[in-house]
This record gives sequence, C-alpha cells and structure tokens, in this order.
Amino acid sequence: MDYLSQIIQNWVGWFHFITSVLALVTGTIVLLNKKGTVFHKRTGYVYVASMLMLNISSFFIVNFEGFSVFHFFAIVSLITIFGGMIPAYKRGKNWLAYHFYFMSWSVVGLYCALWSEVGTRFVNNMKDFWWMVALATFITAFIGARIINKEAKKLNFK
Repeated sequence: MDYLSQIIQNWVGWFHFITSVLALVTGTIVLLNKKGTVFHKRTGYVYVASMLMLNISSFFIVNFEGFSVFHFFAIVSLITIFGGMIPAYKRGKNWLAYHFYFMSWSVVGLYCALWSEVGTRFVNNMKDFWWMVALATFITAFIGARIINKEAKKLNFK
C-alpha cells in the first residue's frame, strides 16, 4: 500500500471510530430515555446520521483484501436503520412497532459489532480469541433480545 493509501485508510479508520462512538452514546441515550419526545427525536436523528456515516465508511476499510463478513453486517445494519426510519416517516399501520423493533435491534447490533471491533483491534492472535468474541456477541444479542421483548410487552407490541 502506498503512502497516500495509508493516510486515507488511517483517516477513514478514525472517522469510522468517531462515528461509532457517537452512535454508541446516542443509541444508548435514546434507549434509556422517554420515547416520543423532542429530545428522543433529535438524539435519534444524530444516532441515525452517525450510523449512516459509520456504515458507509466501513465499505472504505479493507482489512481482508475485499468484501468481508464485516461488510455484510454493515449492510444488515443499514437495513435495520432504514427498517426503523421508513415506517416512522410513512406512519402506516403498526409503524411504531416496526420503528421500535428495527431501531432497537440496530443498537443491539452496534453493541455486538463493538465486540468484533475489540477483537480485531486489540487482540494479536484472533485465531485463538474468536470464540470469546463470538460468545460476547451471543450474550449481547441474548440480553438485547430479552430487553427488547420486555419493552415490547410494556408497549403492547406482543
């Protein structure tokens, strides 16, 4: 990789990191605060914008010489964002349930991605550590599913 490519990859990596931290913070704030308020909407828009930038920037990060499983999950993440926002704009039948589920799973997916990021950035030998990342991701998804289902029952979505 030439010098200019390295600079661009470094810049994209930092941009990806900054937008991911912003998404983690705003996604958590949205989850922990009252829904439907002006604060919820404004913070949610920051979350959506940061997630869009985060996911788009991921396609400019090449760790494995091409399309990887991380790029696949970036597409899944984009689907959850659009799956949550389109019903909120259209306000059709059951829009609130769609918005709730897709956006909630978007945040859970972001936390799952955090474990993969930790594994790939901070562990030298991922061959021996992948199972810990997989376990942390599974536990995160399991806890997220429990919380989402509990909140859905409160909101009479189930």
